[in-house]
Amino acid sequence: MNTALAQDTAQRLFETHDQYREASLSFRRFKQKDILPLIDSLKADSRFEITQVGESVEKRPIQLIKVGSGPRKVLLWSQMHGDEPTATMALFDLFNWLRQTDEFDGLREQLLRETTLYFVPMLNPDGAERYQRRNALDIDMNRDALRLQSPESRILKNLQQTLKPDFGFNLHDQSTRYSVGHTPRQATISFLATAYDEARNVNPVRERSMQLIIGMNRVLQRFIPGGVGRYSDEFEPRAFGDNIQKWGTTLILIESGGYPNDPEKQYIRKLNYVAILTALESISTDGYKLESRADYTRIPENERYLFDVLIRGVQVMRNGKPYKMDVGINRNEVNVAGATAFQYRSVVEDLGDLSTFFGIEEIDGNGLTLVPGHVHRTPLDSLALVRKLNLDSLYREGVTSFRLTKPTKTPAVVPPVQFLQPGTVASRPAQIGQGATFLLKRGNRIRYVFVNGFWYDAETQKNLLTNGTID
Repeated sequence: MNTALAQDTAQRLFETHDQYREASLSFRRFKQKDILPLIDSLKADSRFEITQVGESVEKRPIQLIKVGSGPRKVLLWSQMHGDEPTATMALFDLFNWLRQTDEFDGLREQLLRETTLYFVPMLNPDGAERYQRRNALDIDMNRDALRLQSPESRILKNLQQTLKPDFGFNLHDQSTRYSVGHTPRQATISFLATAYDEARNVNPVRERSMQLIIGMNRVLQRFIPGGVGRYSDEFEPRAFGDNIQKWGTTLILIESGGYPNDPEKQYIRKLNYVAILTALESISTDGYKLESRADYTRIPENERYLFDVLIRGVQVMRNGKPYKMDVGINRNEVNVAGATAFQYRSVVEDLGDLSTFFGIEEIDGNGLTLVPGHVHRTPLDSLALVRKLNLDSLYREGVTSFRLTKPTKTPAVVPPVQFLQPGTVASRPAQIGQGATFLLKRGNRIRYVFVNGFWYDAETQKNLLTNGTID
């Protein structure tokens, strides 16, 4: 297929995605019980074959979904890491697309005629249950390709060895703080044509990876210009991607990163859907063979030049003296409510001259001074009492914290203030490794109130605060 036609197909897939989007998967923290009914529903379509290919450590079924009858075999697996579900959502959108009859009938027929597709939509259901990277043995399955200690790892290798797929898609999520090269752009999607040896040689198997990635990158540039990165291809002898490439299956690694105002990765899910379908189209027509592998290395490498928040040039007091510093803050997710939800726990990651870094969100701190927030004069018996107060008014007074009269466990929802347990002394603000709760003042006037790495703008009264902390 020529480039212009491929771009047109990608545009139409992008524009019509909502017609196929699996509405029951709208939040990242779904579990296997949420997708099993969706897999069962595929059995109503005779073109789909569902096979249980094994069980996880905790005896959850791992299922293989087969569709198509063509000579080119493709194996796609997602959630090898349990907290990396973006592509899983995209695969169920793809299943919905395959079951429809509409303007894409020609493309569907071509895919089903020219390819045989095998999907493992959730390889690590035990990890997904906890929303954690590792499986129930605390093993990182992507470092278990040699020892094969995990049953899930043995399942994946067995599928590769018995199906002998021509192509494999290894679908992951990556940190939202990866940048595209040394730029402020988030790496929304990243690719890798994994190396199969220490020398990083390129044989025909790996060259096909590069060619497919070149085409997907071209497609995605239309929707996230400058937002595609490339992982370092340093050889990792324990990883499945590197070994599957070595075992003769052309391996394409896709990583879903971050995109502005997309915490549940719904836009990135759409990008996965478009990228995977256009890659499958290229496989079905051998269109990727027209690509020059030299274009692969022109995709910028991923770098680590982003903080979630970067306050530039603020004055920080130390021993009664002012020092000009940049403050880098990162927001980390902490599981709550049985890992079905999360809260943020933010920390000051770095201080000093951070002029070579960028913030996903940035605040100009020039002319501002960072000082501690105030502790409310009245201790509280419970967190719920905060709800009865006018918090916006208290923020404008510089109140960020409350003392508790008795020890309290962290509940599912913590109101957006800092709670201090009995006997706890508030830490000095802007200290590496500590929470990001403080004030930014211009003279005697409060400009920003920071609580747990999010802020209230006292000048505009814009409130971006989310959850608080119990310290």
